[in-house]
Amino acid sequence: MYVKKLPELDYGVSTTIKALGGKWKACILDCIYLEIRRPSEICRNITGLSLRVLNQQLKELEAGNIVYKKIYAEVPLRVEYYLTSWGESLWPVIVAMNEWGNAYRHHYGTES
Repeated sequence: MYVKKLPELDYGVSTTIKALGGKWKACILDCIYLEIRRPSEICRNITGLSLRVLNQQLKELEAGNIVYKKIYAEVPLRVEYYLTSWGESLWPVIVAMNEWGNAYRHHYGTES
């Protein structure tokens, strides 16, 4: 079977996309930064995000060492997510994305 081999581009943008790629990751990180840390709270704050997709995205962020999960030994079990220092370093990128999006949202028909 033929597999087309694409070169791995060595751009900083490629690394950023690997870290933040996905429809919801930047929004999830924004919530965690704003101290919305429990999965159910994050899901309530992001319109259109399902709990299943949230859990998948959180696992990817955790695997990338962007967030870490803290499990509290309580009944019922409580889980909270926090940014790692590397995750906190992404905050200026998310702010820049938000500012650019607010300035140019009219180009994409998403004006509120």
